[in-house]
Amino acid sequence: MSGQLNEPALPLRTKEAGAEGVEKPNSKQPKSKPQKNKELHAEQSKGDSATIQDTESKKTTTSQLPDFIQKRNRLFDELKRKHDAEVLEKEHPVINVVLDLGLGKDGIPIPAIPVAAKAWESTAGSFLKHVDKDISSDVVVAKVDGKELWDLHRPLERDCRISYIPFTSPEGRNVFWHSSAHVLGEAAECQYNCLLSHGPPVEQGFFYDMAIAGGQVVKESDWSPLESKASKFFKEKQSFDRLHVSIPDLKEMFGYSKYKMYYIENLLPPEGSTVYRCGTLVDLCLGPHIQNTSKIKAFQIMKNSSCYFRGDKDDDSLQRIYGVAFPDKKQMTEHKKFLEEAAKRDHRRIGIEQELFFFNEMSPGSAFLLPHGTRIFNALQKLLRSEYQKRGYSEVQSPNMYDSDLWKRSGHWQHYSDDMFVLDVEKKKWALKPMNCPGHCMMFSHRERSYRELPLRMADFGVLHRNEASGALNGMTRVRKFQQDDTHIFCTQDQITEEIEGLFDFLKCIYGLFGFPFRLNLSTRPEKFLGDIATWDLAESKLKDALNSFTASGGGQWVLNEGDGAFYGPKIDITISDALRRDWQCATIQLDFQLPQNFDLEYMTGDTPAKAKSAAPDEAREDGAGALPKTPGPGRARPVMIHRAIIGSFERFMAILTEHFAGKWPFWISPRQVLVIPVMPAVNDYAQDVQRLFKALKMYADVDVSGNTMQKKIRTGQLQQYNFIFVVGAKEKESQSVNIRNRDDQETQAQGELVPLDEAINKLKALKKERRLLNAI
Repeated sequence: MSGQLNEPALPLRTKEAGAEGVEKPNSKQPKSKPQKNKELHAEQSKGDSATIQDTESKKTTTSQLPDFIQKRNRLFDELKRKHDAEVLEKEHPVINVVLDLGLGKDGIPIPAIPVAAKAWESTAGSFLKHVDKDISSDVVVAKVDGKELWDLHRPLERDCRISYIPFTSPEGRNVFWHSSAHVLGEAAECQYNCLLSHGPPVEQGFFYDMAIAGGQVVKESDWSPLESKASKFFKEKQSFDRLHVSIPDLKEMFGYSKYKMYYIENLLPPEGSTVYRCGTLVDLCLGPHIQNTSKIKAFQIMKNSSCYFRGDKDDDSLQRIYGVAFPDKKQMTEHKKFLEEAAKRDHRRIGIEQELFFFNEMSPGSAFLLPHGTRIFNALQKLLRSEYQKRGYSEVQSPNMYDSDLWKRSGHWQHYSDDMFVLDVEKKKWALKPMNCPGHCMMFSHRERSYRELPLRMADFGVLHRNEASGALNGMTRVRKFQQDDTHIFCTQDQITEEIEGLFDFLKCIYGLFGFPFRLNLSTRPEKFLGDIATWDLAESKLKDALNSFTASGGGQWVLNEGDGAFYGPKIDITISDALRRDWQCATIQLDFQLPQNFDLEYMTGDTPAKAKSAAPDEAREDGAGALPKTPGPGRARPVMIHRAIIGSFERFMAILTEHFAGKWPFWISPRQVLVIPVMPAVNDYAQDVQRLFKALKMYADVDVSGNTMQKKIRTGQLQQYNFIFVVGAKEKESQSVNIRNRDDQETQAQGELVPLDEAINKLKALKKERRLLNAI
């Protein structure tokens, strides 16, 4: 796949392997590091007492805080007063505001409501009186014009359309947990007088990173005092106050912290950025946030670990505290139950128990697939290959590493080289491939192509490598070496809609086998894009046509994510939901106009007699990757490239399946399908004959002729999650039958069902061939 990723800017690498929510380091961050400030750490340890006045809530909170925090907060108050005075001086013209309240309880759209409003005065929160209380009570943040998340108490500035985002939505949870992270940061400053780094929301809550004076580490005994402080802040209804601050003022405000100064000097635009105040905490933040802390009803610290600033093991070691919070105590109770069930299903635990895979420090992030794990991998690959044959795909193989000139031509070197494994080969830079698309472009262009060959669908199961941060590695879900069902479709613009519709059918086929519902999201042209707007508009319209056709055929509604496309083309992201209702993105469909241009891909259209290709122009690319692409000549056209994956990484999909099924595999993909248990040594030969029959039919059948008791053999087979256990004795041998215990049928566990051997063979053959989800014959 293409591999252009939107990376978070400020990730850190944890020392704790596989820690949750650790994002990948940004490859383009400057290598220079701010110098350590011993005086600031000494100032931290002084712990000068101070009483800090919260000007918004008019409440006084007494905390032992150092001078540098007092100074920071005084500057914020001064700048906020100045800003508020300027807003009062502005004109407050009438603006046109429309409330989009979405769907009602009956699923019918609620009519849009126009409301009277004034610029720099009216807020989205002030209009919640127009919203049903059952809905408004769950609202976390507003969205303006379907694009920008907006604080509920932030004044509106222009004509706009407002929708409301509840906690139950992914965006709402992220905002809520981000605000909760600020409360954790406030509690940490009060408890440790620490220097905060950053505190983002993550998949199951949030965390905050901090440096504590004297190298102090967070202990589990610290959790309760932190939670008590947070609980106090919730009762104070501390507001989240937003303020845009210039770079010089930001440097004055956060000059005490080398961590904040790094962000200010390396990551912020010249015009400055926003900060938010919550109680005694003032922090660099883009927001948005909840209105005030009273919205948080349940808060708990989950764990702590250490990490490195900027994900650099040569940089400072920081302390990381993880937490989770909810607007309702019942949700916290449900979350704990969810975590208990998720722990039981953890693919890392099941992978070891069922001997599917393991990891070793000799090759971090690269799974060792054991025989039983390889059986699952092969079953998935066989499934995809069978569909490829039906759907007109051609499987190819491409090299594992390339000269850096190829990556420069594709554009990956400029944007992605730090995430590649780079090698020195004969005084030149080479790299292991992190994606297949440049190689497939070379395959397309190695000879003349005709429009009659299109669409050309290239499928590749080749091994890929990406240099993921060690702290980001997480079992099979985040690895360095992987394989994926990578396909690139080269087609004409007229063929786009039909190809996308075919991919939707492919999605239904594959995900349906595993019981995965899925959702579709269309991401359109971003602010920075390549190509012309007319081409983008055409591509987006074709994707919308395919999505609308899918919806009309009963495929469900799709969601529009405006401005979230890749810079080289619009895309459709597909999210599946597992048995625990967790969302995973596996599939992606991306239109790409840039790579065909970078590689001068052409085909003969047949409209006019083909002419010889013109010579490449002498003008060179600015990036040094060779000549600029030329416009196709008469009778030639540029193909469109569709990047496509259905399951994505095999390793990650296997992890998802492991947790989805809790290790109880459907028969057709199971690595342990049949266990034959003789009740006495005299029938061992019959048990082995039964095993040979099923193995001849390419089923995974084992026989237990150990000296263990029959009951222990059965129990061992049950723990190993064999789909069926065949118990055979003298009666079964004489009648050529088997006594079957079905893993998922409790009624057969005490005493199995006696079935003729021929019938058992036919039933299991059908169960495997039909790839049924239920383990029933």
